[in-house]
Parts: sequence; C-alpha cells; structure tokens
Amino acid sequence: MAAGPPPRTWARQVGELTAALVEPVLARKAGMSLGLLSAWPEIVGPRLAGATRPERLQWPPQRYEDEPFRPATLIVACEGAFVLRLQHESGELVQRLNAYFGYHAVGSLRIVQRAVTVSAPDRKPAWRAPDSLQQKRIEEAVSRIESDRLRKALARYGACVMGRNNGRQDP
Repeated sequence: MAAGPPPRTWARQVGELTAALVEPVLARKAGMSLGLLSAWPEIVGPRLAGATRPERLQWPPQRYEDEPFRPATLIVACEGAFVLRLQHESGELVQRLNAYFGYHAVGSLRIVQRAVTVSAPDRKPAWRAPDSLQQKRIEEAVSRIESDRLRKALARYGACVMGRNNGRQDP
C-alpha cells in the first residue's frame, strides 16, 4: 500500500505570515528588507540601537543602461541627542552596512532628526504595601521557619505578593 502525502498542517507561525505580507511592501516603499531592520541593533551597536532607525534606501536614478553602478543613500531617523554621535560614526556604519549587504550598496547616510523611541506602556501591576492584618498573616506564616535568612526572604516575598494583589483593579 502506497503512502500518500503527509497530512497538511494548518498552524503556521505569525512571523511567517507577517513577513510574507510586509516584505514586498517594505521593499517597494523603502527599498529595504526586514533583514536589515532586524539586524539594525547589531549593525549600529548598543549605543545607537535605541536612538536610530533606518527609514529607507534611496537609490540614485539610472539614466543610461550602461551607466556604472552607484550606491544608495541610507536615510536614518535619529533622536536629537544622538545626531552628533551618528555623524561621528557614519563612516564606520557605512562599512558595516556594506559588510551586511555583501557589496558596496550604501555610499552615504542622510540623517533625519525625529523621535525614534516609543515608550513602552508600564505593564507591571500596581503595588501597595500590605496592611497590618496582611503583615500579621505573613509573619504568622513564616514564624515556624528556623533559618533566619530564609524566614526574612519569605516574608519579603509574601509582602511582594500581597502588595501586588492589593494593587489589582478587579471589576
């Protein structure tokens, strides 16, 4: 009996689906790839990663068919305080970009000053100190522990748990 094709799985990773949708649009509108965006922190380094973002690759128009290749200009959004540092490191950054692409793709940078970082919302639950009744319950729960260090650590942990539960806004 011949085995048929393997069963088709319908579950796919969200990253696969989004990459397939975003990649052509990004390539058409900005001349870049998702690979450059994801590799950007490694290319610029930790000092500039959070304050800069590549916006698009601007390729010079080709007037004649036999005209020699001319590299692109990378437009980089940068926050005000980091513009001077980016200007200072632009030569090295162009070399790193060309190493990433594997050929002399980027000839220069054009820096556009604008806000880059978006502050992430604080997702930590609100914390309030446990009241005296809760503190008494915590001390009573850890009172039978012989080790002084362990008893204090568990009391602090209990206070944190109670404090987080105090700060909840249950409907």
